[in-house]
Amino acid sequence: MAKAKKGEDPQAIPFVGDITDYLEHGAPEAIRKAIGRAGKDDILAPNFPYDREMKRKDYEAQMKVLQVQLVRMLHDLLRTGKRLCVLFEGRDAAGKGGAIERMRENLNPRSAYIVALPKPTEREATQWYFQRYVDWLPAAGEIALFDRSWYNRGVVEKVFGFCTDDQRKLFFRQLPEFERMLVDEGITLVKLWLNVDRGEQLRRFLARERDPLKQWKLSWIDVEGLKKWDDYSRAIRETLDKSHTAFAPWTVIRADDKKRARIAAIQTVLHAVDFAGRDLGAIGMIDGAICGGPDRLDS
Repeated sequence: MAKAKKGEDPQAIPFVGDITDYLEHGAPEAIRKAIGRAGKDDILAPNFPYDREMKRKDYEAQMKVLQVQLVRMLHDLLRTGKRLCVLFEGRDAAGKGGAIERMRENLNPRSAYIVALPKPTEREATQWYFQRYVDWLPAAGEIALFDRSWYNRGVVEKVFGFCTDDQRKLFFRQLPEFERMLVDEGITLVKLWLNVDRGEQLRRFLARERDPLKQWKLSWIDVEGLKKWDDYSRAIRETLDKSHTAFAPWTVIRADDKKRARIAAIQTVLHAVDFAGRDLGAIGMIDGAICGGPDRLDS
């Protein structure tokens, strides 16, 4: 373990303080003011269809019903040998981890597992780009929940220069056939993009910075990414435009309200899988005000 430098707090956690510094010196003035005057449950995004977060009692009541449907779905997958792959992508701090946990919390972890791959090893970096993801695809009766996926190349790697333009062009050229093979193989592929307003993203990073149980989540990518909002926006728009297909469409969820976003994510998956005991009335209609195709990015 590296020793602390002279004058440095040995208990200090990296990047704690950097978010506050960005708020005070780097964030647009309008965002600073919006965060400063917002109440705990207020929605910051001016064009979000709701002013306040969903009430917890309503959220918990609806989530309880959806959890039963998820359990039924996994039981049917185990019985029939169906396979389900769900990609969770989105802006940093959009709530991907929380949505995944809510989807998996009552499912058998042997059959419903989370895939959160670290930075490629030196060997993996020389392999076919999709190769390390293939190893984690679901077998019969399994659900693979990808916390970020092969779409890293389309967005993060582009924004931070972790891949060349030629590598990214090759990725987009191979991508449709790769996903078509998954679907042709019988895997149900659900692609979710969670999106948040710039002010909401910063507010969530500030909350992480202040919470000693969540400070570990902060990374160099988070801090530097705050300064690259427009670069991210361009890369996201291009990626969704190039990868939204009839056989593997994107579902974009406006996730400024985590509760509504989690419900919409689970509903999207439950509507995508035909399973014994599925109760469409219990699952309910997906909120079209926050959930739809790639056009929701511009809402």
